Amino acid sequence: MLHFPDEFTTLTQPFAFLFSRRVFSHARLLLAGAILATGKRTVAALLRVLGLSREKNYHKYHRVLSLARWSALQAARVLLGLLLDCFLPQGPVVVALDETLERRWGRKIEKRGIYRDSVRSSGSHFVKSSGLRRVCVMLLVPIHWARRVWALPFLSVLAPSKGYADKPGKKHKKLSDWARQLLLLVKRWLPERMLVVVADSSYAVMELLASLQGVTMITPLRLDAALYGPVPEREPGKPGRNRKKGNRLPSLNQVLEDETTEWQKVKFSSWYGQEEKEMEVATGTALWYHPGKPVVELRWVLLRDVEGKQPAKALLSTDTALTPEQILSHYVGRWSVEVTLEEARAHLGVETQRQWSAKAIERSTPVLLALFSVVSLLAHQLQKQGKLHIATTAWYQKQVPTFSDALAAVKWLLWEKMNFSTSADQQHVIKIPKQWLSYLQHVIAHAA
Repeated sequence: MLHFPDEFTTLTQPFAFLFSRRVFSHARLLLAGAILATGKRTVAALLRVLGLSREKNYHKYHRVLSLARWSALQAARVLLGLLLDCFLPQGPVVVALDETLERRWGRKIEKRGIYRDSVRSSGSHFVKSSGLRRVCVMLLVPIHWARRVWALPFLSVLAPSKGYADKPGKKHKKLSDWARQLLLLVKRWLPERMLVVVADSSYAVMELLASLQGVTMITPLRLDAALYGPVPEREPGKPGRNRKKGNRLPSLNQVLEDETTEWQKVKFSSWYGQEEKEMEVATGTALWYHPGKPVVELRWVLLRDVEGKQPAKALLSTDTALTPEQILSHYVGRWSVEVTLEEARAHLGVETQRQWSAKAIERSTPVLLALFSVVSLLAHQLQKQGKLHIATTAWYQKQVPTFSDALAAVKWLLWEKMNFSTSADQQHVIKIPKQWLSYLQHVIAHAA
């Protein structure tokens, strides 16, 4: 019998209503196996690490992903609630929106496409890869024991390419359409909380920004964007349609070169990994307008490097009441998204699963990404108990725990408290000698 630790049981119990009783027991086992496994996260690998390699009815575990009826959206909603209760019980909810490429090959993967590989590409080198494009929504929260903001995934969907939609004659859904649908769904889940979304320039789309009522979007803004002043009051009795915009304002390129622009110095404590970075900031409000598209009211923030090492950059916020400091603080937290995606590939086996059915393909990667958040929740409980330790070496003296430390602590929790004996009378349980415990802890930390 397998007996789970109380921390693991308490965390997974809110998801029980999504499954039947039998499927939930299988899903819980697979979740524990995904945490304990190293290397590939295939179902076979999870069963091996759980000691179920001789299970004759192994097909029932595959069916959790391929055939069982359960809602991934409802699971995402439950996970978001757990994350907010643990890390952010009140205040604005800041989420990051980004897409990632899951590199996969195979004729049976119908929704596979060819996309730009942002990890392998650079400004001068363009790399394309075959895979599945996922749009991810991650909660940005400051983890006090990690002393930085972590991006915790809770919702992700598969966004096929236009080439896939053209083959069966289906209508292609653009990234901006997926973003609108996901963000309005999250807002419906959190009607009483202020929702702030930070995204890259792919989502600086006027139709998207105008459609997100009640949601604050923060994205980069083109320096040559057409900005206009507020709409003047209509003169009584004047014929014609109401104006949509005021007079044309100087572009941000012109503001950048104007010597009369008022700049304010702001210091960042963690600017692209640096301990401290000083930038100059200018701000203003405007209407973003283009013929045939909706008008977007925004606050723009222009950043200029004091040292002149980096090019100027502009951000926009659809909430004009936010201060430049608040806008920049929210946007800087977005940089942890790439860290989360890299950690998920390195430690959680993303891109190593080998499901071939369409439903299992759509489910497996969101589950592995959400596993990052599950491990973070368990590590937070262990930190309160003083069981979250920092693995250091002579050449790398860490001051705060990283995700690998969190994963090692969660693995040790499972190995320490899970009983892998299959005897009914519990007579075949062998206690591990104490001198082997430190060695086992070292092995688990290395495996994480």
